[in-house]
Amino acid sequence: MFIIRKSADRGHFDHGWLDTYHTFSFADYYDPAHMGFRSLRVMNEDRVAPGGGFGMHGHRDMEIVTCVLSGALEHKDSLGHGEVLRPGEFQHMTAGHGIRHSEFNPSATEPVHLYQIWLLPRESGLPPSYSQKAFSPEGRADRWQLVASPDGVDSSLKIEQDTLIYLANIKSSGELTFDLAPGRHAWLQVLRGSANLNSNELTAGDGAAISNESKLSVAATAATEVMLFDLA
Repeated sequence: MFIIRKSADRGHFDHGWLDTYHTFSFADYYDPAHMGFRSLRVMNEDRVAPGGGFGMHGHRDMEIVTCVLSGALEHKDSLGHGEVLRPGEFQHMTAGHGIRHSEFNPSATEPVHLYQIWLLPRESGLPPSYSQKAFSPEGRADRWQLVASPDGVDSSLKIEQDTLIYLANIKSSGELTFDLAPGRHAWLQVLRGSANLNSNELTAGDGAAISNESKLSVAATAATEVMLFDLA
């Protein structure tokens, strides 16, 4: 079963410094029909203007992952980390029993385009942590590249949830398949381009919730970037 969430149907707010789309209910956007999918709770696509950003604020009991598509995002947190996230890098933060952080666009001229995703953790009250890693673009060229997993397998980032996160760049007219184990679910998010997911047409910003399926087929109709979540 495929449930398609079209880009144009997402919650949208333009705050000037922040142009943001919410796949699921978030902040001032509330839709009881879209509160998340399995452990996925937030799927935000953000464009932050030069010099803009989120001041120091707190989180708890959430797994937060961030992927920058273009530009750069500067991160600082209460654990003492100070990093800049760029395209090709993937960031993970376990909020656990409490963490504070800020996120800013350090450029004076270039906007930053990113996805930020929140997942419910396997349990509450975990120790907070932060990790970040650069993943080679060649590693996801017409193939699935594992970037996060519950056990950090294959040099992926370790997240505190039974979820595997993959990235893939598929050339135009290329196709990738993915086998879902019995009882598993998936979410596919199109970051750029367009593709047919088991004959369902998807374009940039579209997502799909997938249940009771054993094999996924992603056929690109243009050069396409996707993020896939293999969920319990």
